[in-house]
Amino acid sequence: MKQLFLVALMIGASALASPAAAQQTSITQTIAGTRLDINATGEVGRVPDVAVISAGVVSRASTATAALSDSADRMSRVLAALKAAGVADRDVQTSNVSLNPEYRYPQDQAPQLVGYTASNNVTIRFRDIRNAGKILDALVKQGANQINGPTLMIDKPEEALDEARAKAVAVGRARADLYARSLGMRVVRVVTVNESGGYAPPPPMPVAMMAARGERDQTKIVPGEQKLEVNLAMTFELQ
Repeated sequence: MKQLFLVALMIGASALASPAAAQQTSITQTIAGTRLDINATGEVGRVPDVAVISAGVVSRASTATAALSDSADRMSRVLAALKAAGVADRDVQTSNVSLNPEYRYPQDQAPQLVGYTASNNVTIRFRDIRNAGKILDALVKQGANQINGPTLMIDKPEEALDEARAKAVAVGRARADLYARSLGMRVVRVVTVNESGGYAPPPPMPVAMMAARGERDQTKIVPGEQKLEVNLAMTFELQ
C-alpha cells in the first residue's frame, strides 16, 4: 500500500509542475530508495524603487516642417526640465519619433490633406519615485502633452529573489519531511531542484493627474509593494 500511495503522490506532484518553464539547477542522480516529488513556492515583498514613464509631445500644424519644428521645440524644453530636475542622461531615452499626415474625408469626395501630426516620446527612468510626480508636472508645464505609465519595478531584485529561493527550499524540505514521517520513512537527500518563475515587473498603471480647487495638486505616484516569487520542483529520496 505504501508503494501504491507513493506512486500516486508522485503522479499528482508531477502534474502540478511546469517543466517547460523550469530551469535545471542540479544534476539528476540515480535513486536507490523511494522517489518523492514536491512543488514549493517562496515569496517575498519589496517596495519598488524605480518608476519608468513615457512622456512626449504631440504637435499639429498645416505643414510637416511646422509640426516637426514645434515638436522639437517642445521636446527641447522637456529635456531641459528633466536635466534641471536632476534626472541623469543615462535615464532618458528616445522611444519614438513620428510624423503622420491628417486627412478630412468629405462625402463623395477624395480625401483632403489638412495638416500633419508630429510625435516625439522619451522613456524616463525615475530612481526617486517620491519626486517623480512633481517632475511630471514640471514636464507638462514645459510642453509635454502625452504621458504613459508608470511601470514600477525593483532596480536590483536578485537579493530579494535569493531570499525567495531560500524560503522555497525550506518549504520544500519541510513538506518532504512531513510526507516521510507520515509514511514511516525519512528523507535521505535532495536529488534534483528545478527553478521556475522569477521577477517580472507588472504592466504600466495610469498616471493619476489630480485636480483641486484653485491650484492643481501634485501628480501622485504611490509605489505600494510588489511580490517576487520563485517556484521549485524538488525531488527527494526517501528510505
